[in-house]
Amino acid sequence: MELAWLEDFLALVECGHFSRAAEKRHITQPAFSRRVKTLEDWVGAPLFDRDTHRVELTAAGEAFKPMAEEVTRRIYLGREQTRAAATGSATTVRFASTHALSMTFFPQFLSRIEKVESLTSTVSLVTNNMTGCEGVMKQGEAHFLLCHRHKSAATSLRPEAFQSLVVGEDVLMPLSIPTEDGKPRYALPGSVTEPVPHLKYSSTSGMGRILAATQALDMPPTWLASVFASHVATVLAAMTRDGRGMAWLPRSLVVNDLAAGTLVRAGSENFDVPIEICIVRPRARQSPAAEKFWACVKRVANGAET
Repeated sequence: MELAWLEDFLALVECGHFSRAAEKRHITQPAFSRRVKTLEDWVGAPLFDRDTHRVELTAAGEAFKPMAEEVTRRIYLGREQTRAAATGSATTVRFASTHALSMTFFPQFLSRIEKVESLTSTVSLVTNNMTGCEGVMKQGEAHFLLCHRHKSAATSLRPEAFQSLVVGEDVLMPLSIPTEDGKPRYALPGSVTEPVPHLKYSSTSGMGRILAATQALDMPPTWLASVFASHVATVLAAMTRDGRGMAWLPRSLVVNDLAAGTLVRAGSENFDVPIEICIVRPRARQSPAAEKFWACVKRVANGAET
């Protein structure tokens, strides 16, 4: 068994195509296919159904996937902890965060933690879209993830391997610049003949996943014409301020715009999407510094702030 085989397996699960997975792994497709076949020979069962246009997991592959994810994550985590011990940085608490929360919520969150207990650890932060943050957590490169969450939108961080706490609330609001009389320039719901110009989140964005799920299940009908896409909420906010269209933006990001009237609602509260702000961690025990920080997080979540 080689770690590369598990990484190949997970890349193929993610991409669903041998050629794309091979490109992701920076090897030729024939070499990639041979390594996948070698893994299947080692397991003793076919892991992928190759008879469909998109490569799908077999029943054996579905059973193997959680183990592959957990073993790979633990190896990466062990590597990071060993490096930290060797470099004297074992007291660093490493965070991953989506872009919007790193700018708005994260500084306030640290202040709440410090009201419970003074921080003696160094805190480091990397920001990315939700897909990138999930990858950082799976590879053991961060102790904690700060992200938005909605019950209708799944993540790739399995509850068997990760746990979370709710540490705040937010809401995605449909917003537009106002006209001279204070009404939204771009107003929902739109129509078939006049769809609303929409500044949308790309598929790698966590908020994009949330909106896709809630629009399909809970939201009144809308007629939208996509004119721009980004995985970064701050970019969509800037485009909205520039009058390029309407966007669903987290209230925490645009509270000053709402107060100043530079952005206004593009639709009623029926189009709002309440979301939670969560901190996610592996269920496996982490470094002493990370565990101490987690204990403070739990106290804050339980209302221990003074």
